[in-house]
Amino acid sequence: MILLNFCDQKSQNNFSFREKKEVAIQEINKIPKEKISEMKNFLKNKKYNKDLVIFINFKINSGKNRFFLYDLKGDKILEAGLVAHGSGSEVAGKSELQFSNIENSYQSSLGKYAIQNSYNGTFGKAYRLKGLEKSNSNAMKRSIVLHSYSSVPDAELETPIVRSLGCPMLSPNFFKTISKYLDQSKKPIIIDAYY
Repeated sequence: MILLNFCDQKSQNNFSFREKKEVAIQEINKIPKEKISEMKNFLKNKKYNKDLVIFINFKINSGKNRFFLYDLKGDKILEAGLVAHGSGSEVAGKSELQFSNIENSYQSSLGKYAIQNSYNGTFGKAYRLKGLEKSNSNAMKRSIVLHSYSSVPDAELETPIVRSLGCPMLSPNFFKTISKYLDQSKKPIIIDAYY
């Protein structure tokens, strides 16, 4: 299991094996077991990658790791990092995030996405996302893509991070790490964004 992304770069060398194991356990608890089980069932008889999946837990504060690349066969997190949500998902007077499938809402959308081909866009390399549910069926029309953005930090913070126009945005370094898995996969990898 890769634990380097779970902790601040400066403090990694001070972690004992036991502490690293505890951090890994804390991360795994951020993905509900029913979500993992649901994903395994969803992937049966489908032409998607059945070994790797990405979970985005929008219940977690944006300054904390909430983007998880998960190994379904080994039942473990391979990579964890920060991901931005849409600026429109934060509505004045409401403590809960709001989600939408409507164009120009600048809100994130929940549901399962199939990660499509990469292309070179405004923010450099990006991956098109195909919404697989009613809650995110307009992802292509809305140009919701997985991309990096220089203002997204690598390490966890106590405060929220920058927001997007609805796209899941990663730090450039974390994006490079995730891209390696996406580019090596012969079948599309699924993202499941939930709240």
